[in-house]
Amino acid sequence: MINDQYYKRSFVIGAIAVVVVIVYICRLFYLQVIDSTSTAKSENLSLVHQTIYPSRGLIYDRNGKLLVFNQPIYEVTLLMRDLNKGETPFDTLAFCETLDITQEAFDLRVADMKNKRKNRGYTQYTPQIFLSQLSKEDVAGLQEQLYKFPGVGIQNRTLRDYAYPAAAHVLGSVGEVSQRDIDRDAYYTAGDYAGRDGIERTYEKDLRGKKGVTVLLRDVKQRIQGSYQNGAFDQPSCKGADLQLTLDIELQMLAEELLMGKIGSVVAIEPKTGEILALASSPTWNPAILVGKERTANYLELQNDTTKPLYNRATQAQYSPGSTFKTIQALLCLQEGGIRPKTVYPCYGKESKPIKCTHDHGSPVDLAEAIEQSCNPYFWYAFRDNLEKNGYGDKNENFRKRYELWRNDVLSFGLGQRFTDTDLSEQAAGSIPSIAFYDKYYGKTGWKAITIRSLSIGQGEILVTPLQLANMTAAIANEGYYITPHLNKHDSMQVRRHETAIEPRYFPIVKEGMERVMQNGTGRYYLLESIRVAGKTGTVQNGKGKKDHALFIGFAPVDDPKIAVAVAVENAGFGATWAAPIGSLMIEKYIHDTIYRPNLYQQIKTAIINPDVQTR
Repeated sequence: MINDQYYKRSFVIGAIAVVVVIVYICRLFYLQVIDSTSTAKSENLSLVHQTIYPSRGLIYDRNGKLLVFNQPIYEVTLLMRDLNKGETPFDTLAFCETLDITQEAFDLRVADMKNKRKNRGYTQYTPQIFLSQLSKEDVAGLQEQLYKFPGVGIQNRTLRDYAYPAAAHVLGSVGEVSQRDIDRDAYYTAGDYAGRDGIERTYEKDLRGKKGVTVLLRDVKQRIQGSYQNGAFDQPSCKGADLQLTLDIELQMLAEELLMGKIGSVVAIEPKTGEILALASSPTWNPAILVGKERTANYLELQNDTTKPLYNRATQAQYSPGSTFKTIQALLCLQEGGIRPKTVYPCYGKESKPIKCTHDHGSPVDLAEAIEQSCNPYFWYAFRDNLEKNGYGDKNENFRKRYELWRNDVLSFGLGQRFTDTDLSEQAAGSIPSIAFYDKYYGKTGWKAITIRSLSIGQGEILVTPLQLANMTAAIANEGYYITPHLNKHDSMQVRRHETAIEPRYFPIVKEGMERVMQNGTGRYYLLESIRVAGKTGTVQNGKGKKDHALFIGFAPVDDPKIAVAVAVENAGFGATWAAPIGSLMIEKYIHDTIYRPNLYQQIKTAIINPDVQTR
């Protein structure tokens, strides 16, 4: 009979052996399948993976003119594991002299590279960017002596370059990615570049392309021997997609020229398509200054400029629309039955109450003449009669319902809200005050038409952006609809058609009044005899103790609109004096492809309203 003691001992020894084998198998599985670190270390003893960076897509204007392209640059990389793998120790001093940097700069940069808080992707087994954005001349000396510095590499990259010194706010810029970008998108690693704002940011994933990789083989002395297995494991990069914008660069440059020495913006839209022809904000800058080594310093200068050039006034500045709002005030009152096309009201000029008229004209006036002469009392009476059509009712309910109807009609023109179905970023919403807003200040029964009378002439609590004003003008030109404003020429935006709350039959009388503005009213000095133009000027109080803002909206030709434009010039005074001529020159240039009034062009271009505005 088997001795129980020895039998049990052999059983225990066998069990221990099985456990050891299982542990080893699990460990091998973990190292080879789950944990790739050891594999990576092994591979990197003999292989080098070099990233091939793609060229960003090119950007063109609507007519095929190249706006943004690429210029070659170079980066110096360090593979930390290999720095002292050569036959002789790494000569730091010679390396620094070759690149014209100091020993202190070298030590600081290497410390930053190894700091995993600053460079979370650091590993001594993969190349790390040591210096970037270098020219061919910068690396020429190093290229010749590269054999002396094991672990040092040079790789090609590209930087943006610009064919025109214009459209900075639209195009945006490209800058180095942050750690947040890296954490959010696995495409990026430290030292990569991405669109930071404008179109470059909106279409980043299209423009950036796809990275490639080249796998190189090294010998036992860590010298590169060439491609690994004849490139069997290489992956080519894929160039970024090109992008064609709706922008007309010639029109864009005209807008920026006319805004020189001024603070303001110009927005031009093709009414039938919603395509943005020009989107200018002043002050601005040459987009080329935010490229290369000087990007950070130049960006800080722009950021600290008191005139706020980085602020896109075309899409972010908010103004009361002033008399430009009278165009849709007329439409709203017609639609809701507050007035009829032939409704007349008296005007007593500066003696009118509660809102005086700022223009001298006859009395009484009908709707078309009221638009032509920008008669404040007319639009106050129309606004009042529209809101009070059903009386005030119990606890102000009838009046409040009429106001809500009026507000919804205003919102249908795209005012007081961001465009959510567009490729335009950095928009302000503006404001069309709600019932809740007035209830909060006056109580449900404490506000009436007289309380909010400033709204009748586009003042008070109404705020809109120049982009919204241009879109509103396009909706009037289209007699009741607009296509969301956008910048991508090949985006299918026709499905994003928005109908206003106004029936088409009410637009002709308003368009007639706007055409009369340019013939006999405040815009008559800028009449274009060869083009039928409809427009409306506005002079807007800004409540800051400074001169009024000058506004203008217009479209042309009246019978087949090709362009709708909105202009805002801050602290300039009368809209008819400053904004209207800019608008008329924009229309003339786009319709005729030339300027037939060079004297007016020079007068506006050279006029300095704000001497603090610098041209970069």
